[in-house]
Amino acid sequence: MSSPDLYADVVIVGSGMGGGTTAYALAKKGVSVLVLERGDRLPNEKENWGPKEIFVDKRYKSKEVWVDGRGKDFAPGVHFYVGGNTKLYGAALPRMREKDFEELKHLEGVSSAWPFTYWDIEPFYVEAEKMYKVHSNSGEDPTEPGRSEPFPYPALPHEPYIAALADRLRKSGVTPHSNSMGIDFGDDGKCIRCKTCDGFVCRVGAKSDAEINAINPALLTGKVKLQTLAEVIRIELTDDGRSVEYLVVKGSSGEYKVRGKKFVLSCGAVLTAALLLRSKSAKAPNGVANSSDLVGRNFMMHINTHIAAFDYKRKNDVIFQKTLSFADWYFDGGKGYPLGIVQLIGKVQGIMMKSYATKVPLAILNYIADRSVEFLVMTEDLASRDNRVIIDDRNRIHLVRKPVGMSTHKKLMKRTLKVLRKSGYQAIFKQPFDISMNAHQCGTAVAGSDPKKSVVDQYCKTYDVDNLYLIDSSFFPSSGAVNPALTIAAQALRVVAKSDLSNV
Repeated sequence: MSSPDLYADVVIVGSGMGGGTTAYALAKKGVSVLVLERGDRLPNEKENWGPKEIFVDKRYKSKEVWVDGRGKDFAPGVHFYVGGNTKLYGAALPRMREKDFEELKHLEGVSSAWPFTYWDIEPFYVEAEKMYKVHSNSGEDPTEPGRSEPFPYPALPHEPYIAALADRLRKSGVTPHSNSMGIDFGDDGKCIRCKTCDGFVCRVGAKSDAEINAINPALLTGKVKLQTLAEVIRIELTDDGRSVEYLVVKGSSGEYKVRGKKFVLSCGAVLTAALLLRSKSAKAPNGVANSSDLVGRNFMMHINTHIAAFDYKRKNDVIFQKTLSFADWYFDGGKGYPLGIVQLIGKVQGIMMKSYATKVPLAILNYIADRSVEFLVMTEDLASRDNRVIIDDRNRIHLVRKPVGMSTHKKLMKRTLKVLRKSGYQAIFKQPFDISMNAHQCGTAVAGSDPKKSVVDQYCKTYDVDNLYLIDSSFFPSSGAVNPALTIAAQALRVVAKSDLSNV
């Protein structure tokens, strides 16, 4: 070990939504925290707003190579920077619905109940919305959950094209509502309403990401230290196997140890599971915290399709497009089964389409982009033990996944296309998400009340290891059909407020 060893009362691995929010909440309680981040600060540079650099050249995507269920290598959509994947996310921060926390029957199976209710986490949704400056209006979405307080900020206004689209959608039989967006927008806000938000890096620091809204404020307290370029490669347990003794970290000058009283893994669902599995030893022959044999299993990611609705008669001059959704069939598509949500995404430019439509001339893609509006059609992916993270004998990550819910997704797509055609769009172009997009990964270390059927308890503490917590989307027992980031943040705040994590 060539680098000096480090210590903190609580050591957090990962600085994304889970790790960043946890660090901030602990700092407010006066706890000494060390955050280990595999990457570095993402530089502020002109390429942050370059569609070709980001979507075609993949400038900020990691160099990781994983293996899919057919044995084929792929480059996953993960980003190793301070702030994690939130540096390039779309900043949609909706709440899950009350029924998402309950057992729910679907067309192809059952969505598992969580070990706590919506109202257990609701006060922390309130806190997270304030922390991440969530803008929206209550009372517009017929499926929205109950609230103890209004949104902290009003919804972002629709630009004229989107306002007209909302009218057309209403006439076509659905109920459009404002998106819940984490943006520093308003008279004294930093947001300039540009076209480079969703999927881009914000050069003006106006997107509510974990670096801007959690890590940086946490560092200002003086209670948190950030160690970048620090890749945790192994967890070492005490002799009895009941506690983490230290982490082995690979840095720019070699390997070193990090010790603490308590440890939090917030690497993202796949990489958290991978670290636990890679740390197997005589004390933990199946991997750390894995007596249940559930670490890495039940991998879920939403079943998503990008669609571009094209109308040759109407140019789309919108700049900030992601302000509207409709969720009329979220819980009932007509036969009692949930379908999902349809959400606008940021305005797509022709060059961005090149990342998928590689053989189509750019001039044609520009023509389509100028006359289209783009949505994300999102359906819940149900848990399956066979969908899992596996570490092979070469230490590579295998991600095996067969989506459970494709029949549901097809029904939602059919209804969505019917509504959009009725709204005046002549053609619909589709881009189904594949495993490399890694969208909204969750479920690899599920929470529950039975140690034989779950990895962590309701406060994300592992059943097997007394001082180890997993605070990211790995704890999700089900995926719901909305973006998971706000739920991760709310649970992080809840864990710090309600569990023993801060008692050090």
